[in-house]
Amino acid sequence: MADPFQFDGRVAVITGAASGFGRAFADEAAALGMKLVLADVDKTSLDETVSTLRAAGAEAIGVPTDVRDPAAVDALAKAALDAYGRVHLLFNNAGVGTGGFAWESSAKDWEWVFGVNVFGVANGVRTFTPIMLAQGERAHIVNTASVAGLLSPPAMSVYNASKHAVVSLTETLYHDLKSVGATVGCSLLCPAFVPTGIANAERSRPDDLRNDAPPTRSQQAADLQLQRAVRSGRLTPADIAAQTFEAVREGRFYILTHPVILDSVKMRHQDIETLRNPTDPFSLKPAVKQAKAPEQT
Repeated sequence: MADPFQFDGRVAVITGAASGFGRAFADEAAALGMKLVLADVDKTSLDETVSTLRAAGAEAIGVPTDVRDPAAVDALAKAALDAYGRVHLLFNNAGVGTGGFAWESSAKDWEWVFGVNVFGVANGVRTFTPIMLAQGERAHIVNTASVAGLLSPPAMSVYNASKHAVVSLTETLYHDLKSVGATVGCSLLCPAFVPTGIANAERSRPDDLRNDAPPTRSQQAADLQLQRAVRSGRLTPADIAAQTFEAVREGRFYILTHPVILDSVKMRHQDIETLRNPTDPFSLKPAVKQAKAPEQT
């Protein structure tokens, strides 16, 4: 077993750092003595986060970044290297989501969610992995997916598809890094419902990708279900951050913060292995269905 990953004095880059998991990762990294490069599309919240962390004694810079833009992620890397000369820990964490029946999601929904959730992660991997490999030091990448990347719950098609892409991308990254004997590792974070800003992600949608049509009944119901499920989460972002840093320390790939979800994952695998038609993954978690089921318009 490899020696534990060391955090003190090293450099962490975190996207989506102004709220939710990203903010919790920043707090945990600061507590462990890391130097921080924080990125978010919300400049006001990012500035507040950086100011708060600096006031508490952390070394931190903020870089407003739209992870959908390859050039912006390249600029983020340059800012990190200009400030600290190295990058040891990368959190590709920025994420958004939409709900509703699959056929009711607009082209703009797909472009926005995939732009942030998939291309944002891909841009981070493309830009930072060569930097980490060239350093020749121990480094690690954490990609934030979701249990929605291991299951396919109803009325979440765009989000599910984006997170399945992150799961496959990260598993492939693991194999690719192993094949070259890299000192760079990676982990896949798959949390369930946690009180974060994901339920209010629409606030960060660019104006050119906003829908002209009002939400359908299925989209309204899916949003209500998500709001309730997120509020009911028993773990906090700080809990998730603690688990994530422990996994990085130990070099673990899969970070499933809600082990109870494994029953639903196993059920899906059984569906595939036995050629059974897909089972609703929420059938084992009736509490998640507190909201009214979506209705077709």
